[in-house]
Amino acid sequence: MTKSTLVLFSFFASLAVSAQEVVSTQGDSYSNASVNIDFTIGEVIIDTGTDGTNDLTQGFHQTNWNFLGVEDHALNYEVCIFPNPTEDVLNISTSTFENVTYTLYDAQGKLVMQNILSAEQTPIQVSQLAPGAYSLELIFEEGNKGTQSLSKRKTFKLVKTH
Repeated sequence: MTKSTLVLFSFFASLAVSAQEVVSTQGDSYSNASVNIDFTIGEVIIDTGTDGTNDLTQGFHQTNWNFLGVEDHALNYEVCIFPNPTEDVLNISTSTFENVTYTLYDAQGKLVMQNILSAEQTPIQVSQLAPGAYSLELIFEEGNKGTQSLSKRKTFKLVKTH
């Protein structure tokens, strides 16, 4: 009886120590001689601990969190932004590029870059930017000849890596 109890206890103990695994598109790992830290972007904070000097937050993975998206206030304006996430160069591709201004904002809403589209495919150098979330806003005039043109906006959420 003791042997079977020990085997059963060992089996349940091994089940209890198996950890969950998170597959994430963004995050990183840091380690030194005394600490290992892994994090993913998109975790909701559920607990925060502090020792007065260091803060530690804890969360759980949100599988449906979306950092990449489009706020579309101009359904008829076709544009493709790629690659997203990006590392060095972001491309804006559209057949209607005349008089279209692009504006790039960081996660705090600070203006980072602004210019006009120069061709059907306009490359934007982003290698100098810090990794993180950004918003790209395209502003253009929309209207037919003989009617008043309206300023339209199309906003994209971007992620800059490395």
